[in-house]
Amino acid sequence: MDQDDLPRARQDAADQLSKEDLDSYSQEELLERVALLEAEIARVKAQHARAADHRKAADALFGSPPQSGQAG
Repeated sequence: MDQDDLPRARQDAADQLSKEDLDSYSQEELLERVALLEAEIARVKAQHARAADHRKAADALFGSPPQSGQAG
């Protein structure tokens, strides 16, 4: 998979989830699906926090990159 295809692939996955017919799911299956999605959200948020911490550490060590629109 080409690097340029990644955002599109992610969007396709989100589209697929949002278009899935949920009528055939029982109440229990819907709750299981919610739990799985919440677990995935927690996983993504944890990765985001790790990435933010890594960025803070790099900025502390090497200095912050110049902000766009500011003279460096």
